[in-house]
Parts: sequence; structure tokens; C-alpha cells
Amino acid sequence: MNISSAAPQTSAITSRPSSASEQSPRLNESDLKLLTQLKARDREVRAHEAAHQAVGGQHAGAMALTYEQGPDGVQYAVGGEVPISVSAVSGDPQATVEKMRTVRAAAMAPAQPSSADLAVAAQAKQTLLQAQVELAGPAVQEPLGARQARDTYARVSAFGDDNSARTTGFLNVSV
Repeated sequence: MNISSAAPQTSAITSRPSSASEQSPRLNESDLKLLTQLKARDREVRAHEAAHQAVGGQHAGAMALTYEQGPDGVQYAVGGEVPISVSAVSGDPQATVEKMRTVRAAAMAPAQPSSADLAVAAQAKQTLLQAQVELAGPAVQEPLGARQARDTYARVSAFGDDNSARTTGFLNVSV
């Protein structure tokens, strides 16, 4: 709200001063430095959370910001979060794969992902891999060691089918 009259403002809503020159007579040097830091942090937090929200699309919730009041009386964002669903799509592994790709991209969208962002990305990757295993079918779900043992047993069992080694337990070896 911008009021141009000289009369005192009676509204509960206050406005930001339009320029730094209007602030300088009332704020000392340390307040101005703090104000500069708060403004930079506010821009950074809003851009970070907006990146999550934009990429997360339908899987991302509303941005929630934490504020700190500056020496000028204005609230500046100093922290924030965007909730995002990392649950699998029940009964639809392909939809889960697509959703987790979006969730992972949303978690990594900001220029400098936080440790919480990295944890969400890792969780989404794990859920994505599980869904891909479901899509691949039972042959892929069998542990690698079990598959190798089964294949080796089949090869060894087939060895010597063309001679009497199976019945005697010995192979005829000529020197």
C-alpha cells in the first residue's frame, strides 16, 4: 500500500520503502548491512523453493517460508520448504517410475540443493529402481548369486550326458 499524503498512516499494513535512500537516515551501517544480507537471503530462498515447486508440478505442495523481521520492519524469507510426495503409485510401477523421475528432478532443481534435497532425491531414486525391477519381471528379481548358481548347476548337470560318466561317477580319461 503506497500512500502519498503527509498524514500519518492508520492502516495495519505497512509498505516497504521505495529506495535505500529513504532508509538510510533511520538505519545505521550495521542495520544496512543486515538488511542487504536479509534481502539476498530472501531472494535465494524464494528462488530455491520456486525451483522445487515448478519442476515438482502436481507432486509438489505449496511453498512454506520461514521469516525474519529486518531492521526496517519488513519480513524476509530466511528458510523454506516445498512438500513433495515420494510414495509409489499403488499398483502401477510405470506411473511410479515417471513420478519418481519428476520428484528427483524437483529435488535437484535448485542451483545448490540442500542436504534435505539430496535425501529426497536419493529416496526417489530408490523407489524408482524398485519400480523398474517390478516392471522387469521375476527373472530380474532373482538375486544374481542364485541365478549364477542355478546356471552353473545346469551346466555341470549336463556335463557328460553323452558318456557313462553319470552312471559310474568317473570320467574315462586317456593319457
